[in-house]
Amino acid sequence: MDKKVGVEITSEGSASVVAFKSASISGVEEIAVASEQIKKFIDENHPNKLIFDFEGVKFFSSQVLGLLLDIRVKLKTCNGEVVISAINPQLHRVFKITNLDKMFRFFRDKESAIKTTGTNADPLSRG
Repeated sequence: MDKKVGVEITSEGSASVVAFKSASISGVEEIAVASEQIKKFIDENHPNKLIFDFEGVKFFSSQVLGLLLDIRVKLKTCNGEVVISAINPQLHRVFKITNLDKMFRFFRDKESAIKTTGTNADPLSRG
């Protein structure tokens, strides 16, 4: 099967953005390919902040949580941060249920996440 989770990684200002290109992220092999792409980008670019943009994503498997945690650990070793933007309320609920909402900062949209690079603001907590 050559269907892949398309991830596009771009640099915007002082942040880097990982945008998923599929509404459903569930295949183990697909997620492994995306993980390798992201890790390679981190090794080559050493971003301070990596924004995972979930705009348009309607479903993801639990392996995506593992990917986010793995990337978070990798970035933390070089004082980087993983933040999440544009996640729909049903998917955000998964983070709350698993208490992972305390490990990541969430932003309404990619632009908000980029604007607050380097601050401790959490725009989802207040309107």
